[in-house]
Amino acid sequence: MNKRLMIVGAGKGGTEVLKMLLESPLVTIVAVVDSDISAEGLVIARNQGVATTSDWKDYADAKLDFVIETTGQPQTFEELKEQFSDAVVLPGEFIRIVVERLKQNQQMLEAIIDCTSEAISVADHHGNTILINPSYTRLTGFKKEDVVDKPATADIGMQESVHLKVLSTGQGVRDIRMQIGATRRDILVNAEPIIVEGQLRGSVGVIRDVSQIRALRDELQEAKTRIRNLEAKYQFADIIATSDAMKFVIEQARLAAVTPVTVLIRGESGTGKELFAHAIHGESLRKYKKFIRVNCAAISPTLLESELFGYEDGAFSGAKRGGKTGYFEEADGGSLFLDEIGELPLDVQVKLLRVLQENEVVRVGGTTAIPIDVRIIAATNADLEQKVAEGSFREDLYYRINRMPIHIPPLRDRLGELDALCGRIIRKLNQEYGRSVRGVDEDAMTLLKSQHWKGNVRELENVLGRAMIYMASAEQWIAPHHLQLTSRSPSQKVMESGTFHESVARYERDLIERAIEEAGGNKSEAARRLKISIRTLYNKLENTQ
Repeated sequence: MNKRLMIVGAGKGGTEVLKMLLESPLVTIVAVVDSDISAEGLVIARNQGVATTSDWKDYADAKLDFVIETTGQPQTFEELKEQFSDAVVLPGEFIRIVVERLKQNQQMLEAIIDCTSEAISVADHHGNTILINPSYTRLTGFKKEDVVDKPATADIGMQESVHLKVLSTGQGVRDIRMQIGATRRDILVNAEPIIVEGQLRGSVGVIRDVSQIRALRDELQEAKTRIRNLEAKYQFADIIATSDAMKFVIEQARLAAVTPVTVLIRGESGTGKELFAHAIHGESLRKYKKFIRVNCAAISPTLLESELFGYEDGAFSGAKRGGKTGYFEEADGGSLFLDEIGELPLDVQVKLLRVLQENEVVRVGGTTAIPIDVRIIAATNADLEQKVAEGSFREDLYYRINRMPIHIPPLRDRLGELDALCGRIIRKLNQEYGRSVRGVDEDAMTLLKSQHWKGNVRELENVLGRAMIYMASAEQWIAPHHLQLTSRSPSQKVMESGTFHESVARYERDLIERAIEEAGGNKSEAARRLKISIRTLYNKLENTQ
């Protein structure tokens, strides 16, 4: 409810009170009184349309809720109390203290707003900007004189003001994309209403620079990528082990994790050797250190030595200025996973043996030995004993890395785990493909268990992934007709059916025709399901006619 008040005294104190209360919607100033008709407070009151007088007795019969006496004269204060017994008469000293405290609070608030790194602007209930902080000026280029006491649209041109939107709805807004300043910088704005005693008194907006957000997002992505590259991603809990054979392997691997020796993981391609390497590092005392992965077969033999051991400045033509640290130095304190170790050239095997024996590396082109502390986890699907007999793998290195061998059995020897493996793989593929396949039906599972699985778990994942591609969107169970299984080897099938390119083209056409059929003849929908362009789909069909 609006309160009626009179200010007696229009000097310095009375003027401060007047200025503070003029903008308040909670009070109505009935009159300002001062015997000096030229007093500053009277001039301001007249300019604002407020009644003025030189004698408060002119309003002796007025109905007032508050009387503020700022003259400092005790007699005047007592007379006012006696005359306006139904009103609250406040002394000027009290008001002075209140005003001073309000000033201090305002100064503290402004100091807090000024020191924050967020760009902030505040508008009053009329939609005029009343406050900005230095961060706002740095972001937008606008100074206080450019926007303060001006409409909230002064800094955004013809765009819709979030302050006005908040003031019109009484609701906050978030992540509003705008452009601001002379350079039309992209920003995001969050704004909330300012509510005082149930009344909407204004709006406060927080502005963020979109380019800064992009930079932070890129830094975060880079950090995530670096973490993925340097840390183990899998644990023993991620390994399906329901058979006695796999349970024994898990026990061996757990023992290897806490034993500081070189580990050699052996098994056919696709059995999950890298999965075990991750898990071993993750349960070792080095789990908070780096986990560096190197596929020895994927790096050119001419580059492998410099990649593993690093090189000095000018060690060879094209060497990076200043030299380069190798994988062994990068993994210092952590674990180095050497996948396909059986493919190491003999000259690199010699240097690797020295690292294992001396715990130090010498860079290519260097002479100084660099001490390192690295745990080696090696893996291979090759017959190392045969390679030793042939002379392509050093016997002394073989004995050095074979101190704690772990043999992962092939999938055909643990078919009892197919149900659990299929469930894990399907859950993963559902996330990747955006599907909701529930599992493999009984007939299809019987068919899967009849296979030899030369490619092991990797081949199983390939078969299930291809089956899910062939399934209609409404189907939830993989059935035998979804599977593409053959007892013949890929090389035999290619030789029987034509050249490699002809076989691939024929397979692509079969895949496309099946997708078109499942899409009800809609080629655009088929292309969408196969994640290829419609032009590519037509080209594939034309090239295999």
